[in-house]
Amino acid sequence: MNHRRWLALLCASRLAFGFIFMAYGAAMPLLMAQWQMSAGQAGLVMSGWHAGYLVSLVAAGLLSSRWGARRTFLTMSWAAAASAWLFALLADSFASALLLYTLAGLCSGGSYTPGLALIAERIRPGKRGAAMGWFLAASSLGYALSLFIGGSAMAVFGWRGAFIVGAVGPTLGLMLAYHVLADTPNLLHEKRQGSAWQSWRAVVRNKPAMAAIWSYSFHSWELLALWAWLPAFLAAVATAQHGAAAAAAIGAALTGLSFLVNAVGSVAGGRLSDQFGRVRVMRWLSTGSIACSLAFGWLFGAPLWLVTAVALLYNLAALSDSSVYSTALSELVPAQDLGAAYALRSIVGFGLGAISPAVIGAVYDLVRESNGSEPLAWGLAWMALGLGALPGLAAIRRLRRLAKPGY
Repeated sequence: MNHRRWLALLCASRLAFGFIFMAYGAAMPLLMAQWQMSAGQAGLVMSGWHAGYLVSLVAAGLLSSRWGARRTFLTMSWAAAASAWLFALLADSFASALLLYTLAGLCSGGSYTPGLALIAERIRPGKRGAAMGWFLAASSLGYALSLFIGGSAMAVFGWRGAFIVGAVGPTLGLMLAYHVLADTPNLLHEKRQGSAWQSWRAVVRNKPAMAAIWSYSFHSWELLALWAWLPAFLAAVATAQHGAAAAAAIGAALTGLSFLVNAVGSVAGGRLSDQFGRVRVMRWLSTGSIACSLAFGWLFGAPLWLVTAVALLYNLAALSDSSVYSTALSELVPAQDLGAAYALRSIVGFGLGAISPAVIGAVYDLVRESNGSEPLAWGLAWMALGLGALPGLAAIRRLRRLAKPGY
């Protein structure tokens, strides 16, 4: 199988696994009413997903180093499909959703970190940024299709229909994974002398790699809360302007549109970093996304078309550098330490990302209860997201000082 076909099929598998990621977010506006959840509780379910996903990414990184990326990808794909169906069929309250969506997150990281490692093994550095961009673009397309199809199913069958759509995706992803990786070798890189902790120690002592990990981590704080709360925010804007009848479906559809833009951004970000340097593109995109975070919530009373347009730009800036961070780490760390590097990045990055949706929900609840103003609550909630991402710019500046000239 040639490289282009192999990459296309691997991306198609990743696209399908992305369906479960947005299954809850698409239905959250309905579930908050039907399950009588506060914004803090609704955000906590999403944080549970991210916490589980964090653990799965760490496990996937460590298992890739021990078992090989191919074997890890396929083994964890079974768990992802099974847990998605448990959530789709059994979640019916805040408590059950928190438990089962956390479990789904706990099983879903095997299609991400090992996938990046497989691309690093097969694609040469000069083309790797674009290849990883396509892989992350596939995730965004999966999120978008999940929102479009799940939103349509939700309009007809209710929130359970959206959950079932989210479970069908990983099942298709599992089937595609076995097809594309049938002839792909399971590479086991030569390990460092001594214990597995030597790789972790080497990564921690690698100052450019740690700067890249910290910049990615604050990027994750911003990105994961954006994905969790964007459907609910757009639905709230739609409710204020058009009534509550179709607000959840409108929010899901508009968020899906933003993920289509993300797909373009992932590829563009990777290609731009191949041409202009990793650090320069990181700085451009991070500055743009933080500016959007600080301003976005204050648009609550603006026309829906304007809020949607800014949401598209926001998503484009926030996601386009994801492929750049992944590519940079694969170039700053030796192959035998890459699994540990991705695992450490997952601990720090998704650790912050797991907290941020609950923090945003808590800020919204606090302001709404004390002041009663929904526009003020949304404005301050999104501002908290931007302020939390600001240290990422300092980490990018540090990476620029530590990396080779022009990186």
